[in-house]
Formats: sequence, C-alpha cells, structure tokens
Amino acid sequence: MDGLTTLGATLGECLKGRAETIAVAESSAGGLISAALLSVPGASAYFLGGAALYTRDAKLGLLGLSEEILTMRPATEEYAQAVARAMRERLGATWGFCETGASGPTGNSYGDAAGHACFAIAGPLERSMTLETGVSDREQNMWRFAEESLSFMEQVLDDAG
Repeated sequence: MDGLTTLGATLGECLKGRAETIAVAESSAGGLISAALLSVPGASAYFLGGAALYTRDAKLGLLGLSEEILTMRPATEEYAQAVARAMRERLGATWGFCETGASGPTGNSYGDAAGHACFAIAGPLERSMTLETGVSDREQNMWRFAEESLSFMEQVLDDAG
C-alpha cells in the first residue's frame, strides 16, 4: 500500500492546497482508490466519500443513477464519465471520479479482457482514459487500476492549474 499511500498523499495535498474536494466511484479496484486517499491524515478536508459500485443494485441504491446511465455499457469511457459526473453532483464535490473495468482472472460479460479499465474525472476539466494491462491476475490488476487512477487524477488536477 506504500506506493498508493504516497500517490494519495500527493493528490490530497494538491486538493487541500486548492480547497477542492473529490468523490470516488470505483468497481474493479475494489476500494483501493478510496483507501489510498483516506490513508492520509486530514483526508476529511478533501475526500467527501466513495463507493464500490459493483452491482446494478449498488449503482441504483448508493448513487441513485438514472435508468439512462444504468443501461449504458459499463467499462467504457462514456459510462465512466457519466458516473463521475453523477458522483460529483450527488456529493457536491469539486471533482467526481470513476473507475470501471474487468480485474480478472477472466474478462467481463461485455467482451473486455481481464486488465481492461476505464477512468474518468469530472470537474473544472473532464477527461477519460482506457487502460489495458494485458494481465489476468485479479489482485495485480486491482493494484494497477488504483495506481493508474491516482496518477491520472493528479495529471488532470495539474492540467487544471
């Protein structure tokens, strides 16, 4: 967790310094993204909340996603962007973030291979990206998804100035 904690601390300091907040929705990372952001003392200054949205019921019950978003194909940049926007709006955060994908050892029912993940951030800037690790190991992908998510967030915040 050391590497994730370091990334979480850097991101947390950036958010605190700018008086900005973040809300996180994740699936395939299983809570590692939120854990990294929360491992930093003083995280309550910037972390408004997070959810591991692993099922349709969770997406509906925890985030109250619209039918339009619920029926979108998950594990796409378009879906991740819609969820990031919804998370931002639901919690009133400066930034909303979403990670969605297939950690493994097999792919998902939509045809994505293990190691496929999409990330999106919504806020003063909106960006999304897709990651393909080429690895089928579930735990290794979960850690990689979390690491790449935090690095991606940091880059977008840097770009936002």
